[in-house]
Order: sequence, then structure tokens, then C-alpha cells
Amino acid sequence: MRDFLPIGLSRTVLFALSRRYRVETVRATGKTVQISRRVRAEAKQLEAVKDMTSRMIGALCGVLLGMGASAAFAQSETECVSAQTDWSVCVWNQPKECWGVSKPKETVNSRDGRVVSVRRGDILMFVTFRPGAGDKGEISFTGGYPFAPGSTVRVEIDGSAFELFTDGEWAWPANTADDAALLAAMKRGASAVVTARSGRGTQTKDTFSLQGFTAAMTEAETRCK
Repeated sequence: MRDFLPIGLSRTVLFALSRRYRVETVRATGKTVQISRRVRAEAKQLEAVKDMTSRMIGALCGVLLGMGASAAFAQSETECVSAQTDWSVCVWNQPKECWGVSKPKETVNSRDGRVVSVRRGDILMFVTFRPGAGDKGEISFTGGYPFAPGSTVRVEIDGSAFELFTDGEWAWPANTADDAALLAAMKRGASAVVTARSGRGTQTKDTFSLQGFTAAMTEAETRCK
């Protein structure tokens, strides 16, 4: 069996927590016109907790990284259970969440048509499952930088293109139907090419291998039933 995704476990946990709260809030507060009407009723409630969750995540980062408790916290709450070729499967226990995660095999950054060297944070693709959620996986992408305001992220798989909306350093399909369509394409495909634009005008192109993707998704979903 291959090694798990070579990034810090506690950092993966923090990414997953941050993604969870941001996607729930953004989808419910109408930042895309494709938001389902049924979640709009929750907008006021989620908006009220938006600042609280942001402070909580910031405080968590400070506690874990500033006090050196990240390893103990990650070990007690999270377990990366397997590596399926190019995808790792992790389980977060409080509350229960399971996700597949991978980083790109190739990254190209360009500006004005020329390849440039830029500093980016962790570049990760997640697919998250929750018990009783009623969906087949929630896809999210972080490019390691703040996306250009109002921009979208393009995902190309075997000639088919999908669009993700952005908020800060995160991007997601607009709704569960788009999640399902992209997830199905990823299970059929060999690679996913993710193109995005930073707030500084840099275009990034990240290529993710989809080898082991279907097996990782099956395991993550099964562990969170």
C-alpha cells in the first residue's frame, strides 16, 4: 500500500474543518444564483454563526500550531485510514466525516502567457461524506491562494468541463446536483485539470491524477454510512 498523502495530518484536519463551515455558509447565503431555494431559509441563521465559526477555526489553528498540540489532537480525533493509489482516505470523528483527498501531480503557473514561479500554499482536492447527509459526496478545491473576486474555477475531465464558484481560497460546485455530475466524471476519468486565477492575476493549472479515485470514494462513503 502506498503512503498517505504527504501533508501534515493536522493541517489536513484544519483544511477539512474550514472547508465544511465555509461551504455550508456560502451555499446558504446566496453567493451564487444557483443555490437551491431550500437552503435559503437557513441563510440568516448561518450568517449569524459565520463570524463565530471563523473565530473558532482561527483559534483552533492558533492552539494547535502555537502550542504544539497538533499531533496529539489529530491522533485523537482523526485517522487517515488508507491510500488508494493517488488518493488518501481520512476519517474525522467529532462529528463524523470521511473524506478522500489528493494533491496535484503537476502544477503550472503563468502570467501574461509566460510561465512564472509563485509561492502557493497547499493545493488540495477533497471529496467529503457525512452520515445521513443524503448526498454522494461534496467536492471542494483549495488552490493555495485567494482566488480573484468573482472568478470561477474550471475543471476539465476527458473533454468535459465543470465550473466551481469561489470564496477566498476555496471553490465548490454550486449545488449537490453539480457535485454528483463532477463526481461521476471523476470516477470515469484518468485525470482532472483545474484552472483558476488568483487575485494577483496569475493563472494556475493543476493536474490531479484520478488513479484510485473510485476506490477511495467507495471506502470514504462506506465508512460514513
